[in-house]
Parts: sequence; C-alpha cells; structure tokens
Amino acid sequence: MIDRARLTRLLGGEDLAWLVARVRKRMERGQSLDTAVTLSDATSFQRAAVQRLLGRPPVPGRALTVSLPAVDRVLRDSGASPAGLEGAIIALTGELVDRQSAAAELEQSWRVAFDPLREAVGQAPELAEWLAGLGSSGLARRLAGTPSTAGPLLADLAAVIRELPAGGEPLGRFAARLTGRAHALDDGEPLATLVLSAARALSGLGPGSGAEWRREVWASVGILRDELSASVLTLGLPGNPESATGRALGALRDGGQPAVLTLRQVVRDEIRVKTPYVFVCENPVVVSSAADGLGPDCAPLVCTNGQPSAAVMHLLRRLVADGARLIYHGDFDWGGIRIGNVVFDRLPARPWRFGAEDYQATAQAVSQRIHALSGPPVTASWDPALAQVMKTVGRVIEEEHVVDQLLSDLAQ
Repeated sequence: MIDRARLTRLLGGEDLAWLVARVRKRMERGQSLDTAVTLSDATSFQRAAVQRLLGRPPVPGRALTVSLPAVDRVLRDSGASPAGLEGAIIALTGELVDRQSAAAELEQSWRVAFDPLREAVGQAPELAEWLAGLGSSGLARRLAGTPSTAGPLLADLAAVIRELPAGGEPLGRFAARLTGRAHALDDGEPLATLVLSAARALSGLGPGSGAEWRREVWASVGILRDELSASVLTLGLPGNPESATGRALGALRDGGQPAVLTLRQVVRDEIRVKTPYVFVCENPVVVSSAADGLGPDCAPLVCTNGQPSAAVMHLLRRLVADGARLIYHGDFDWGGIRIGNVVFDRLPARPWRFGAEDYQATAQAVSQRIHALSGPPVTASWDPALAQVMKTVGRVIEEEHVVDQLLSDLAQ
C-alpha cells in the first residue's frame, strides 16, 4: 500500500516535478523505465532534491542525470511505494491515459463529424478537391475546435452545399431556410468561412478579401447579399425577351438610354446578351457622354464606376460566358491602374487605348490641361512599360480627357 505522506516527501516536491512528468510521459507512451533521464541546466535546488532522494550527490556538471531503476529501488525499500516507480507516479498524478487509444478515438469522432459533408460532396464531385484541401488544411478543425462542435457545423455545411448554386436567394433567407439561423452566414461566422471556400471552388474565383469580394463570391453561386444596393451601369446592351430585365435592356438600348441593373437582376434574371464584344470603362461620364452623343448607336458598354462591384463582375463574367470579348479603359492615374489590375487579373479582358503608347500620345496632346501625377506608383499587369512612362511624364489623364476618342470607338 502506498504511504502517501512518505511518497510526497520523497518524490512530490516542486524540484522533482520535472522527473515525475518525464516518467509519466514515458509510461503513457509505453516506454521502458529501465533507463535514465537527464535535465539540462538544472538548478541547485533540483540537484539537491535528487541528492536527498537517492542519498548520494549527482555527478558534477550543469546536466542532471537520474537513474530510474535507482529511484524505483528507493521507493520500494523505503515503503513509500511497494509497487515501485510506476505505482508512485500513478498515485501522484492519476491513472494513465492511453494516448494512442485516445488519439484513435478522437480521430474516429472527427471522421463521424465529416460524414455528412463527405456524403454531400459525393453528389457534387467538382468539390472533391476542395474537400480534400479542407481536410489537409485543418480549417474546419480550427474553426470548430472539437468533434462535438464540428458535427452540427459540418451538417449545416453539407445542407448548404446541396443547395449550391442557388437561384438568386437573399443571403439571410437562404441561411434561415437551411440552418434555422438567419445570421449563420454573416461575416466572421465559421459556417460562412467554410461556405465561401466551397463557393470559390464551385465558381473558380481566385482569392480575395473585403466585403465586395465576399459579395461577389456569394453572387457567383446564386446567393444575394445587398442585392439592391450593389449595381452596374450599362448602355447599349442588346437584351433578350426571356426576362423582364432582358426586355428592359432591349427597350433602353433602342431608346439610347443607360440602364442601371441591380445585383438581384443580374443574378436572378435570365440576361442572355449575344454580342461579340463589350467595351468597359471606369467612369460614368463616358456612359453619359455616349448616351448623349451616340444614343442607340452606341456599342455595348459597361461601367465599373471605380472599383468594380459584385454586380459589375457578375455581369461581365456572364457576358464572357455568352461569348463576348471585354475591352477595358480607365483613368491614367495610380488609382486607375489599381482598378485596371483588378479587371485584367480577374477577367479575360484586353486594353482599350490603355497602354504606354496611348498614355504618351495623349499626354503630349493635352499637357497644358492636366494636373500632376501623385501617390505611390503601381505596375500595370497588362503593360509593364506603362508605369515607367507615367512616372517620366508625371501627368494624370482621366477618361474625361479622351472621351472623344472613346466615343469614336463606341460609334463603330
């Protein structure tokens, strides 16, 4: 029987806690205790505690080595632990945990938690690679923390995946219908993070950040967020008779009037625009000038109105899917170059009078009417020479300065 008081005096002090921890770890791993353990850089108090335990001073030096068989004999001979060192460690620290069995049990719990998701992805093989990445990255485990928490989370994720792509349903209503919580897909929610990663895999969108990017990802799988506030300005899109929005586009084109489409319309209505090319500009002034000067004779034109919104990106992707080529122009300033990089990096567009030669020629023609370029330079992904020419000339050329040239192209 363990002599608790004697055992505590021999082995339970703070200065021997490292020794107890080392022995317990070896026992949990199923390792032999017929060995010695070493503590590098031991304190004088730790060395003194070992001397009291074994009755002899440790070997000189900074490292402290303790023979576990010697400790076992002391514990048995003193009567503190007739069961020896193993019995003493259990008495001091509690019953052992079988780490291998515990790890296997935990892994089995995770597998059970992932079962609904694997079943859902089995019906959507295009997500197989995404699911493999979700497992290897550990994202779901980090977000959930434990298998018991992960179970409901991954079940909700599976339910959402089965409904993707959706048919243009508002985000809150979609979340409430599938999870019972209208805010389950709000920014920062674990489920929203996981669904967004699946949506990106389904739509092929690249990485990004920010509210507008998230809105774009949701729209790419038919889920609407701020569907009435996000919009896109257009002029001259042919439209089609299959939907109210398509018919409205056709009527506005015939009347030479711009059209403002909401994200809701772009996602939910069938807009089949058959045109070989679409011009894309940055500023609404180009659209208003084209409506005034060209009216119904204007080529199809879409305006990003600065950084492109989710409505802009979704419409442009739909136009590309229908066979249109995108031709883009923006302001020749550093902000305009940043916007251009977004357009050219994320869409199959080509420049429209938006290169180094175009900038240089226009700067020479209007140099008396343009102001100085300022701010940190930005390299143009579509024309690496553009940034250097802009730095050399040092002038801002906005679309208002070249609107006549742009209208000439739109009239053809």
